This record gives sequence, structure tokens and C-alpha cells, in this order.
Amino acid sequence: MSHTDTDRWRTIDIVVASVIAVAFGVIFWAWNLVWTATEGAFAFFPPAQAVIYGIWLVPGVLGGLVIRKPGAAFYCEFLAAFVSVLLGSQWGVVAILQGAFQGVGAELGFAAFRYRSYRLPAAMLSATLAGLAAAVFDQIRYYAALDLLTARLPIFVLTVLSATVLAGVGGLLLTRALAGTGVLDRFPAGRDRALV
Repeated sequence: MSHTDTDRWRTIDIVVASVIAVAFGVIFWAWNLVWTATEGAFAFFPPAQAVIYGIWLVPGVLGGLVIRKPGAAFYCEFLAAFVSVLLGSQWGVVAILQGAFQGVGAELGFAAFRYRSYRLPAAMLSATLAGLAAAVFDQIRYYAALDLLTARLPIFVLTVLSATVLAGVGGLLLTRALAGTGVLDRFPAGRDRALV
């Protein structure tokens, strides 16, 4: 893809992407606590906890939908993970690496549409690929010793499904909600009334 003026980041793009990332870094920090606190609720089938995983993948999709520039999805996901580590993540610095993997996945979803579509299919593909990246990372880093059929496979599938719904559909709905407030008026997302 040739780089045009529309691919260049404006100062406002950097500021808003950073605000999204930092806000989600704080949300991640809180969500890490929620994740730990809800483990007991999934005691009946621990892999089912992956249904709430997708929250960790929202900033990549949201950043891509709002900023609409190459690198935005990666930047927002990676920086959010970095901020959550600075605030104190129980997963430590490995979460920064994980954020990078997830960010690459989210970025590839928009790249597949050549950064020309920011509707539901692009949002869902971005989220699904971020979910795949997260699921693969987790299988290697955290779940390698677990049983394939009773734990690893359900965790993998539920992580990707959660990402697709919570980050994909949720990210688009959040973009619409933000656009409705007028805060995105200086972005194409704020003027795009047909985000689906």
C-alpha cells in the first residue's frame, strides 16, 4: 500500500490514540483484578472464564476504528498493556510482550481490508485475529501443561469467540457511542453515520 497523506498521523491522532490506550491500561489493571476475583465463579468449568477475555482486546479494535491509520490498532493495544504493567499487573512484564502479539493481530485485521473499511466485518476480523494471537500466546505461556481436549481447546475457542464479540462488536458499538457524543468529530469515525 502506498503511503499517502491520509496515512500520516496528525498530532490529534497521537493524542487520542494515547488517551484510548492509557484509559484502557487503567481498565486492564482493574480487569486483571476482576479476572482473579471471578475464578471461583467458573470453578464448575475453569476454561469457561475465557468468555470474559475479550475485554483485554478492545483497545486495539477501538484504536483502529477511531484513528483509521496504519499502526493505530497495534499502538493502542500495546500501549494499554504497557500502562497496565506500569500500574502493577499480576502477570508482570510478560504482559507487554502479550500486548504486542495482540496488537499485531488487531492490526492485521484492518490491514486485510487495506485500511479502507472500518465497518463490522473489519472490526470483527481485527478482534478475531487479536483473539487468535492472544490464544496462541496463552497456550504456549500458560496452558502448555493442561489437557488438550478438556482445557486447552475450550480455552482457545472461547478466547477467540470472546474477542470477536466483546472486542469486535463491542469495539464498534463503543466507537458509535463515542461518535454520538461529538468527541470524535475531528475523525472520520465521528462523521461516519454508517459504521456497519
